[in-house]
Amino acid sequence: QVAHEVNTPLAGIASYAQLLMARMKSRIPEMELLKKIEGQAFRAAGIAGSVLNFARRKDEEPMQEIDPGAVEAESLVLFEPHLKGKRIRLSTQEVPSLPRILGHRGKIQQVILNLLLNAAQALPFGGEIRLMLDRDEDSVRIRISDSGVGIPTANLPRIFEPFFTSRPDGKGTGLGLSVVQRIVLEHGGTIQVESVEGAGTTFTLCLPSGQPFIGEVARGA
Repeated sequence: QVAHEVNTPLAGIASYAQLLMARMKSRIPEMELLKKIEGQAFRAAGIAGSVLNFARRKDEEPMQEIDPGAVEAESLVLFEPHLKGKRIRLSTQEVPSLPRILGHRGKIQQVILNLLLNAAQALPFGGEIRLMLDRDEDSVRIRISDSGVGIPTANLPRIFEPFFTSRPDGKGTGLGLSVVQRIVLEHGGTIQVESVEGAGTTFTLCLPSGQPFIGEVARGA
């Protein structure tokens, strides 16, 4: 309920900013300020939406068999616009004949996209992101690696805590990895992180191809 209440005035702020931009000439200095107001309003609405998703315990739709390769492709379509203007190389690798996994298509997509966005944020000066799909016995393994700034060793035990973030104020909600963890557990999977400060980070997800079960989160350094 709180998230819905917050989203209403935020939508109004964004709409008023858009109305003013439509009435003003595009090159005046105030236009950039209005664009920032609009962008921050949408960003805040996204945060409220993340809170809403985090609070939900059940999905209305049942789990279905899904093709992990197709979900990967859909996630990349959503992610690639975020690479425009950045010196980030994206490479993908997928082994043939991957098994289908049982789950919620949109939520698996959310997990992959979230981790890709985190990887991009870890590359402020450019670098490489690698997305790999392969098979690990009866599971599909999804590995997302970056050559970025890495995660401080002291922060590794806390990265899945709700609202924890090591980013500067205004640069993250701290909700992303908590949501990722919850979705992976919901699908009976595991998630592992390996990171070296200054040398990059790798997240490895394993999602079973059979019936879902309650998994455990593995953390590594």
